Amino acid sequence: MKIPAELKYTEDHEWIRVEGDSAIVGITDFAQGELGDVVFVEIETEGEELDKGETFGTVEAVKTVSDLFMPVDGVVSEVNEALADEPELVNKDPYGKGWMIKIKISDQSELENLLSAEDYKKMIEA
Repeated sequence: MKIPAELKYTEDHEWIRVEGDSAIVGITDFAQGELGDVVFVEIETEGEELDKGETFGTVEAVKTVSDLFMPVDGVVSEVNEALADEPELVNKDPYGKGWMIKIKISDQSELENLLSAEDYKKMIEA
């Protein structure tokens, strides 16, 4: 299981790659493994301003449907359109082509409350 050190993580199993005042968000390798084969990703929040913890979409797997949560306050600036035709990218490449959304971060200080790769690893092993 991959847990890239350069990313930040949430307790809800989202990852965030910060790029200045923007960021890319997806679900972790652990999360996609727990979900199983992803068959559908629904994200209809493009252009919306959402608070940390609010649902930005859902991911549907063969055995369950799971909400996707904002890791920090921000505006959803882009949705990964490739997931409409290839939701399995979430399973194949969760930290690359399987990204979910791009956001414009509203409050940079919220990044301090996210988990490091080491802390995330400890959480999922507990």
